[in-house]
Amino acid sequence: MTYSVAVSGASGYAGGEILRLIADHPEFEVRTVTAHANAGQPLVAVQPHLRTYTHLTLQETNAETLAGHDIVFLALPHGASGAIAAELDAETLVVDCGADHRLERAVDWAEFYGGDFHQAWAYGVPELPRLSGTQRDRLTSSRRIAAPGCNASTVALSLAPGIRAGVIEDRDLVSVLAVGPSGAGKSLKAHLLGSEILGSANPYSVGGVHRHIPEITQALRWAGAAAPTISFTPVIVPMSRGILATSTARIVPGTDAATVRAAWEDAYAGERFVQLLPAGQFPRTADVLGANTALMGLAIDERAGRAVVVTAVDNLVKGTAGAAVQSANIALGLAESTGLPVNGVAP
Repeated sequence: MTYSVAVSGASGYAGGEILRLIADHPEFEVRTVTAHANAGQPLVAVQPHLRTYTHLTLQETNAETLAGHDIVFLALPHGASGAIAAELDAETLVVDCGADHRLERAVDWAEFYGGDFHQAWAYGVPELPRLSGTQRDRLTSSRRIAAPGCNASTVALSLAPGIRAGVIEDRDLVSVLAVGPSGAGKSLKAHLLGSEILGSANPYSVGGVHRHIPEITQALRWAGAAAPTISFTPVIVPMSRGILATSTARIVPGTDAATVRAAWEDAYAGERFVQLLPAGQFPRTADVLGANTALMGLAIDERAGRAVVVTAVDNLVKGTAGAAVQSANIALGLAESTGLPVNGVAP
């Protein structure tokens, strides 16, 4: 069966990456692409690398244009998708790549985003460990999916196995991330100009104010954390794509190193797209470029009594677009890996 697809925000990074992945998806056919300022232009005028779609022209983003498709991917700015999604047919599979439907608590939305709060949808990180099963179980047959924030899902995947197994504490969690500027979107911003970031590393949203914090703590509560607290600091570095997250947590007293490692081995055994590396090995962002793969290394800092997890993802693939397509596959009952690359691009 062929599913008709519409992609909103198709002129941006996330929308463009969804289109790149779907180009190799045997079951999905893109029929409509939309934008705001770029509406009326050929898609390839703003996404010249997407040669599969030379026949498509960007249309206005509204519910009328998106209606009538089997699948709608919303790759819109935060706060822009909720109203449009509410107008789409309940039987349409809608995958929101913005933040509008990620958070369960209205108070979290008010504190970190502001504006109208919209109901939480099934969270699109299939491999995420929960106290019972994984998030994959909540995606089956769903028709409303919230794709994750790239930083948030990377950190949650890094720490949730230890929380669920009870081998790390849920307080005093620390994550520092090296991130590429594409995670901030395609809109022109002075602090993201090449002249500002080349040869420099620039922290941002420091001191517990980053919008992904409530998304991380929500995921850790699903894994069994009672009241998780995390110090989360992202740092923009001069690479167009990628996240390298270094997360540390206190080991529960009396827990040996083998038991700690077993928690991550058990959580991701058999997973195609989340892979724990052998002891002593740690990933590079280059290893996951273009892939829907999260690579993870685990070490035990005996002196500090902490577990150290280093995770690499491509923020535009596993961090956003790949997670969206993977979740859509699950919701439709397709093979989960359909259309998704597990191998990166090198050099």
